[in-house]
Amino acid sequence: MSTDSSLTSLELQPSDANVMVRFVGELNENLKFVEKTFNVKIFQNGNNLKIKGNKKNVDLSVDALRKLYEAAGQGIEINSETLNLCIQESDKNITNVIKIKTPKKSVMPRGKNQKTYIENISNNEINFGIGPAGTGKTYLAVALAVDHLLNEKVDRIILIRPAVEAGEKLGFLPGDLSQKVDPYLRPLYDALYEMLGVEKTEKLLERGIVEIAPLAYMRGRTLNNSFIIVDESQNTTKEQMKMVLTRMGFGSYLVINGDLTQIDLPKNIKSGLSDAIEVLKDTDGIGFTNFSSSDVVRHPLVKKIIDAYKYFEDKLGL
Repeated sequence: MSTDSSLTSLELQPSDANVMVRFVGELNENLKFVEKTFNVKIFQNGNNLKIKGNKKNVDLSVDALRKLYEAAGQGIEINSETLNLCIQESDKNITNVIKIKTPKKSVMPRGKNQKTYIENISNNEINFGIGPAGTGKTYLAVALAVDHLLNEKVDRIILIRPAVEAGEKLGFLPGDLSQKVDPYLRPLYDALYEMLGVEKTEKLLERGIVEIAPLAYMRGRTLNNSFIIVDESQNTTKEQMKMVLTRMGFGSYLVINGDLTQIDLPKNIKSGLSDAIEVLKDTDGIGFTNFSSSDVVRHPLVKKIIDAYKYFEDKLGL
């Protein structure tokens, strides 16, 4: 056995038996998940747990178990998402946690880069969030936009996406312009519904306080006192990126998110996001947050898939 092995006890004091039932899961599946994740052994005797394994892994698993127990005590459903979030929070050991309160839920950063991202948006009027899908770039930006609107820091939220993705162009899609554009903007609607609820979101959309639009709609406008989020910005051209950067007016915040590994523009057209990073990287007042697969807060297999693709592409020199 490794000299670095450790045995730690964790005594729990649930307010009622249902808390322990939620905590351990059916057939102890939650405890087994923590065991497998951190390569430790967990022995349960009533409300007492003993965790055995490598000291670092034991410490991480104890932290994850405490977070899981706290969630169970609050009546939160312990599903695979809850489990993964508790484990990711433990693995990253975030201190001084920031909480963004929206009408429907509170949103907290999951990891150091998400925390940096939130701080950058608070400290800079223009920010870039760069990295793979599932790292929370759009979700956190929408939460901050809602927070700014409700606290009257801005008058409007404007959410923008380029409407060219996955090799498709709008002309080849069925329906009128609204029907063609909506699928590209659906993730932004979903985030708003989760923060504000469907009814409140629809009312704000009707009043023009929240606007969700394709990038082309921004030409010729100046956006004052607005929280502007540009999503999937890797699919902007250089000209489009320059256009959106110069739409920003007084009292506004601009957040530009994208993933440079998911560019769907024709091969001969340089991504506006890539170009903007080169041009603006040393400009004061502009924040950059770079995310990686370790920041993914979706299913753990998503992180593995991102890493596998990166390894394969690096191997082939793509």
